[in-house]
Amino acid sequence: MTGLAERVLAALPQTQCTRCGYPDCAAYAQAIENGEAGINQCPPGGAQGIERLARLTGKSVSQLSPSHGLEGPRNVVFIDENWCIGCTLCIKACPTDAIVGSNKRMHTVLETYCTGCELCLPVCPVDCIELENTSATATGWAAWSPEQAEQARSRYQASIQRRQREHVENSERLEQKAQLKLADLAQHSQHTDPVILDQKRAVIEAALARARAQRDAAKKNRN
Repeated sequence: MTGLAERVLAALPQTQCTRCGYPDCAAYAQAIENGEAGINQCPPGGAQGIERLARLTGKSVSQLSPSHGLEGPRNVVFIDENWCIGCTLCIKACPTDAIVGSNKRMHTVLETYCTGCELCLPVCPVDCIELENTSATATGWAAWSPEQAEQARSRYQASIQRRQREHVENSERLEQKAQLKLADLAQHSQHTDPVILDQKRAVIEAALARARAQRDAAKKNRN
């Protein structure tokens, strides 16, 4: 990302909430540069955020798009640990790794790192996550500092890298298992017919080829 998109990205609050209609702040910034999105689609940035983007892009200041949400106070989430079932869905949904815990163990929110994106709310199967207003009546950038935005951006980038690395490592483990099975297919199969074994071998080899291609692509993106 270069040029205007990078400057726009630096002016966004980095909550990664997707309310703008794009998967993250970077995608929204790129869409603004490409002329595919308006500068009034970021509720966390609010009216002041629109003014910032107007100065950067030369576009006219407009009202926040109501279809993308309303400007409001800064919220953080907290988990009612009495109801948490440890499903880890909220952990997977959190863009800044602000929720910690493990499978079938109660989870906890690290409020310092929570951006209030609310992406964890719809995935919780037992509705044990609630919002807490932390900025009283302050909204938009009045409720969110540049330091918090930079922290959120840094943690989001680190989270992306971690997830990509884990995906590659998991793919490599699965490939190793498939290679072991392929090395002695007759021992790992209920079939003895050479024709059927050849068919299974072809299927496994094709799957391995796809896995290698996906792993190489993920490594390339990570680097």
